[in-house]
Amino acid sequence: MDALDKRLTEMEVRLTFIDDTVQSLVDTDARQLARIATLERSMRDLRSELATLRLEQAGDSHSERPPHY
Repeated sequence: MDALDKRLTEMEVRLTFIDDTVQSLVDTDARQLARIATLERSMRDLRSELATLRLEQAGDSHSERPPHY
């Protein structure tokens, strides 16, 4: 029975290690998903700002004289 208890204890230790590893991966995945969402929002905002700046610049260039005049 001693050998069986030892094997059972070893399996419990391994299972605990596996559980800890899985939880760590889940936590990491959640952090990465949140970071990706933040980066996607930032990209969307930057694209919108760039489009606005391009429109403003295009409108201004027609009203100004070229620099050589």
